[in-house]
Amino acid sequence: MKNFVVLGGGYGGLTIIKELLEGKIPADTQIVLVDRSPFQGLKTEYYALAAGTVSDYDLRIQFPVHEKVTYRYGEVTAIDLEQRQIEFEGQDPLEYDKLVIGLGCTDRFHNTPGAEEFSCTIQSFSKTRETYLRLSEVKAYGQVHIVGGGLSGVEIAAELRESRPDLNISILDRGERVLSAFPQRLSAYVHEWFGEHQVETRGHIAISRLEADGIYNRDEEILTDAVVWTAGIQPVKVVQDLDVTKDPQGRVVLNEYYQIPEYTDVYVVGDCASVPYAPSGQAAEVQGEQIAHIQHALWKGEKPNPHPLKLRGTLGALGKKAGFGLMGKTSMMGRVPRILKSGVLWMSKRHLG
Repeated sequence: MKNFVVLGGGYGGLTIIKELLEGKIPADTQIVLVDRSPFQGLKTEYYALAAGTVSDYDLRIQFPVHEKVTYRYGEVTAIDLEQRQIEFEGQDPLEYDKLVIGLGCTDRFHNTPGAEEFSCTIQSFSKTRETYLRLSEVKAYGQVHIVGGGLSGVEIAAELRESRPDLNISILDRGERVLSAFPQRLSAYVHEWFGEHQVETRGHIAISRLEADGIYNRDEEILTDAVVWTAGIQPVKVVQDLDVTKDPQGRVVLNEYYQIPEYTDVYVVGDCASVPYAPSGQAAEVQGEQIAHIQHALWKGEKPNPHPLKLRGTLGALGKKAGFGLMGKTSMMGRVPRILKSGVLWMSKRHLG
C-alpha cells in the first residue's frame, strides 16, 4: 500500500482528509493521519479554555472513522525529505509516498530574555491547560498581563474578564492600538468595550525582558502575577529545521499546487505554509480544500486547476455576549458577530467547516 501521510490533525489536515474521502481514493493508497493526540483540539477556542469558561472536553473533536484512514500517535521529531520518512520520539520511522505537513505553529518570543521561561501561552492544548492552571492560581485582585493586542490577546483578555471579575487585567502591545491589523472603527469599539469592563490597554510598549514577577518596558518595571504571551507565532521546530526555501516569517515557500518545489510529493498546509493570508483556522481549511482537489486531479491523471484562496472573513469574541468581525471591508460589532462565531464553532464540532 502507498502511504498518503498527513502530519497534524488540525483544521488543514482534517479538511484534506474529509475532502479526499468524499472522492475516489486509489485502491492501493491508504491515508495515515499522524498527531500527538487522539483527537482534534479546536485551537481557535483555546482562549476560553485558558480563561476557564469551557473544559478541555468541550474542545476535543474525535477524528473520523473510515476504512481508508489509519492513525499514528506520537511526537514527530524530524522529516527526512530525501529518504521520504518521518522520525518519531521513541517509535520506528514512518515512510511516505505523499506527505502533507500541517503541524501548526509555536510561539515566537522575539529573543526576549525570560519570555519563554516566565510567561504562559495558548499555542497547544497542553500549554493552554498549563495556562489555565496558572491563571487559576492568581489570587483575588492579582495583576494579569496579556502581551500582544491581536486577535488572541483580545479574546483571552475579554474571556478572562468574564471568568475572573476580581482580577486586574492589562493588555500590553507595541503598537498604538489593539487589533492594529483591523479598521480603526472596529479597534475603537473593542477599546471602548475594554474601558467599560475595566481592562487596561497600553500601547507603545517595548518589552526588554521578563522576570518571575515583573515585565520590563525598557527600564520601567511592571509588576505582575501572571503573563500570557500572544505576541507572535512561527512554524514548529520540525519545519524550522527543514532545508527548504522559506519566507521572512519562516513559512515554507510553495509552488502553485501548495507543494515544496524541490519535493513535489510534499504539500504544506496551514500555519507552516507561505500564503498571502495571516495564519488562521479558516485559511488552513480553504487551503486544505484546494490541496484535496489538486490531489484528486493528479490521481485521475488530470492537470490540477487551483483557484485563488478566498476567505469569508474574521470573527472575534468579547466574552459570551459581544463580539466583532470583518467581512470583506464591512466591520461588524456587537451581538451578531458573537452569534455567528458560536455558529461556526457548532459547525466545526460536527466537521462541517
